[in-house]
Amino acid sequence: MNRRETLKLLGVGALSGTALVAGCKPEDKKEVKTADPEFTYDRAKEELVREKELLAQEKFFSEAEMLTITILADIIIPKDEVSGSASEAKVPDFIEFIVKDMPSHQVPMRGGLRWLDIQCLNRFEKPFRECNDKQQIELIDMIAYPNKAKPEMSQGVAFFNRMRNLVASGFYTSEMGVADIGYAGNAPNQWNGVPEEVLKQYKVAYTEKELKECVKFDS
Repeated sequence: MNRRETLKLLGVGALSGTALVAGCKPEDKKEVKTADPEFTYDRAKEELVREKELLAQEKFFSEAEMLTITILADIIIPKDEVSGSASEAKVPDFIEFIVKDMPSHQVPMRGGLRWLDIQCLNRFEKPFRECNDKQQIELIDMIAYPNKAKPEMSQGVAFFNRMRNLVASGFYTSEMGVADIGYAGNAPNQWNGVPEEVLKQYKVAYTEKELKECVKFDS
């Protein structure tokens, strides 16, 4: 799946086993870091409080689930000649953050990851993350194209639509993703004053003080 195919699929998507058993068990409690995270971008006071609270929470996804998310993210947006992959843009971390900020994603995402593993266990006798590239793409092809997917794959289609949307949102709001689409944003320029013809039209002119202190002309 190349970058162009990925963007095309975004319009098609929902914009409108020990490993498996282990995933069902509650994770062991781990010590939560309490140090304040460092932010390198502007945030309102309320946003900073909210983000610090979320980042201090215990992780929602297990290590196995995060590995699957990372594989899926890089299938959706792989590294190419323009920029790095979704995982290099830290999209899996973004998804971990989002499911804590928007809990409505939690059940569908966890359920979808387990659905993926069950399908792979039935077909290849191992969970998705342990399948080879060919096996992984074989299954993804069954759910990546909603109009072509079989009815019995509807749960997988819904999950992959959600996953694809989250990956695209995470990537294209990252520094790497913004650079990928060539968005320059607002950039400072140099004002050379009111054009001479406009000044003449209104019969006004700059004073010597204005010319010296307020107006700078390009040479």
